[in-house]
Amino acid sequence: MAEHEGSVRVDVWIWSVRLAKTRSLAAAACKAGHVRVNGERAKPAQTLKPGDEVRVREEGYERIVEVRKLIRKRVGAPVAAECLVDNSPPRPPRELTAPVFERDRGAGRPTKRERRDLDQLRGR
Repeated sequence: MAEHEGSVRVDVWIWSVRLAKTRSLAAAACKAGHVRVNGERAKPAQTLKPGDEVRVREEGYERIVEVRKLIRKRVGAPVAAECLVDNSPPRPPRELTAPVFERDRGAGRPTKRERRDLDQLRGR
């Protein structure tokens, strides 16, 4: 296994333990401010050490994990689970999350009537 004595970049670690699908997505999340290490915004190259708390925000839900082991290479899910302690709150049920409304491409702006119908569906 690819364990490292010193430190590992936060974007590499997030990708390695499967919190992000690709390393570039992990780096983009850091740049966008969706990743916090010990309460502070993290840049992609920030180093981690065991015991650090990492918060990753994704689609209105925040994953809160504690670093247990530092790894550099992407590993299988069972091995990745050993490298972190997941302290995340349970996800909200799908019924409570806001529905996503999509319009057909090229349909233009919604009419006043369509806007009222959308607002009524959203509960406004």
